[in-house]
Amino acid sequence: MSRFPSPRLRRMLWLYKAAWVLLFPAILAYLAWRGRKDAEYMAHLGERFGGHAPMPGAVWVHAVSLGELRSAVPLIRALLARGETVVTSHFTPAGRRECQRIFAAEIAARRLRPVWVPFEFHWCHARFLRAFAPKFGLVMEIEVWPQMILSCRRAGVALYLCNAQYPAKSFARDQGRARADLMAGFAGGLVKSDLQRQRFAATGLAPIAVTGELRFDQPIPAAQTAPGQALRARLQAQGRAAFTIASAIEGEDALYIETIRKVRAAWRAQGLPAPLFVYVPRAPERFDAVAGLLTRAGLRLLRRSADIAADLWTADDLSGVDVLLGDSLGEMYFYLSIGDLAIVGGGYMPKGAHNISEPLALGKPVIVGPCTWTIEYPAVEACAAGVCTVVPPEDLADALAPRAPRPSPQAIAAFLAAHSGAVARTLAALDQFTAAKA
Repeated sequence: MSRFPSPRLRRMLWLYKAAWVLLFPAILAYLAWRGRKDAEYMAHLGERFGGHAPMPGAVWVHAVSLGELRSAVPLIRALLARGETVVTSHFTPAGRRECQRIFAAEIAARRLRPVWVPFEFHWCHARFLRAFAPKFGLVMEIEVWPQMILSCRRAGVALYLCNAQYPAKSFARDQGRARADLMAGFAGGLVKSDLQRQRFAATGLAPIAVTGELRFDQPIPAAQTAPGQALRARLQAQGRAAFTIASAIEGEDALYIETIRKVRAAWRAQGLPAPLFVYVPRAPERFDAVAGLLTRAGLRLLRRSADIAADLWTADDLSGVDVLLGDSLGEMYFYLSIGDLAIVGGGYMPKGAHNISEPLALGKPVIVGPCTWTIEYPAVEACAAGVCTVVPPEDLADALAPRAPRPSPQAIAAFLAAHSGAVARTLAALDQFTAAKA
């Protein structure tokens, strides 16, 4: 096995460390700027320097933002059920807040603690590692923080990639570069598919276990799906279809608004009631801006935050509503439950599509844009099974036509059966990894 870090990586790390020193005032200024809109960015600032009350022996789960936290939830629950204490580290307030919401009882019982990830200085990570003395660390998806990796190796803390994939675009870009060399600094990898195993193995990462996609094991909250299904039933009684646009990102709004117009006109032209669209922006700071775009487009709007009760049950008449704006966090299952299918955002922009597992878990067919490199697994497998469809932007309205083909519920159920069980495989692999290191 090649020596870690490689000479090429050593050179990169010197530049990386120097950049952090030089740019640190700008990083603090960025947090302060973000803190003007969300005070949480500047709250608990000492944590970003590694300052914590001791909580030794915890399992450390690094879930940088909301998406990574959601994928980690079923695994965290399984670790807690085993009697472990858990510390979760985050960079964005959205991920930290969701963790606080989901695990409020465990936080109160001091079995779990959400904190900020330390700044990328060795002394910050060293303070963090002394406070928690983690049994091991799990970095969700493919978050690569060079100083974190080096500090864990120096402290003897095993740091594993978890629920990991190396997207084709990133893998091709990293060939022959120092970033690929960094992968060998992890103690091992828990990856989503055999293709991902091959890619990570090419970087020198070992050992590797294929464990699947944790998001398929997420618990489905009945408190969200029940009112969503009830709302869907009311729409069906009116003869109305419903389509959920989930995780729409900036740059896609014009496409979706034009699609809504075309689809509503096409259904009415065939003598059918116009469908209801559920529109869920990806980022909470976009809620008001998207509401303005929809209103200026002449669409009649219902806002979740203003027009639906906190428990998600509402008696409002939806007959005059064109779009339900999902301007809340942590309620995606409610929004997905309303729709007959889901259009998952991100895929119509170069940054790539977002998670498709949640709609599939609810038995909903999925449409995504052409940029699926970010969700290579499970998009390739889901498309092959016919439960996910890649639709070019010019064809999106046609894909929502009254008699457009849809996969059967049985096909989606079969796909889920073939791809669930990642939590059990992850725990088994961790047991093997840690036993081998003992």
